Amino acid sequence: MRILISGSHGLVGKALISELTKGGHEIFSLVRHASGGASEIEWHPNQGSIDSERVSSFDVVVHLAGESIASGRWTDEKKRKIRESRVMGTTLLSQSLARSAKPPAVFISASAIGYYGNRGDELLDEKSAPGNDFLAEVCVAWERATGEAEARGVRTVHARFGIILDQEGGALAKMLTPFRMGVGGRIGDGKQWMSWIALGDVIQGLKLVIEHNSITGPVNFVAPNPVTNSEFTKSLGEAVSRPTLFPIPSFAARLAFGEMADALLLSSAKVEPKRLQESGYRFEFENLQPALAAILKT
Repeated sequence: MRILISGSHGLVGKALISELTKGGHEIFSLVRHASGGASEIEWHPNQGSIDSERVSSFDVVVHLAGESIASGRWTDEKKRKIRESRVMGTTLLSQSLARSAKPPAVFISASAIGYYGNRGDELLDEKSAPGNDFLAEVCVAWERATGEAEARGVRTVHARFGIILDQEGGALAKMLTPFRMGVGGRIGDGKQWMSWIALGDVIQGLKLVIEHNSITGPVNFVAPNPVTNSEFTKSLGEAVSRPTLFPIPSFAARLAFGEMADALLLSSAKVEPKRLQESGYRFEFENLQPALAAILKT
């Protein structure tokens, strides 16, 4: 298959390209710099610029690009970039695919479990209502931005990613240094739910979505067994053979990270992967401890 991917240099993008290349697929990347060859297509979503002719005739398009939400405090400018990088880029790509001579069979567009907001102990699946905080609002607008491709008849999937675990990037990579130094600990009261997934299961889940023609709409990319922050802290400490005796009080997290602390560190989302399970996906890692053990061995 001919497959076009945005966000190709991110954690998921790099791993997905590696896996799909092994399968013999022809991979192209959307890039924000001058094209470095036939496999790169230049686009500038903030300027509404894309080569519409070159995004035609792909079998699959996977859209993963977006401003990092975990780097820097959430100033008004940072929040604007977070929102616009997702909504404007997705809108531009969706419009281009809808207007192309030959649109793809499937358009997979990234989203996040931030869609659900801070929900305490409520068990959430793809039919659950959205939350009402900043990230939830961004995710709702992000998913709506695929509308033109959907209206053209393109099978569209919103991949709602949870906390993706891999030691090469993402949340786990940032946690490893303090935990390995023995200064890790729970955040707040530790009761907030963390819905996690190993990177390998993300990639295999995306492959299933590509191949499974009946899957449309939102799909939660999380493992079947979420854990509380206290449980996560204990498991990660055991995985790196270090104590976890330095909790971060809620007020300290807010002082250090501002609004981002409430959205990313103190928020609770107990999410289940109902659509993946109904589609027959078998997780390599359903439980956190073996997932961490395997990830940290590599």
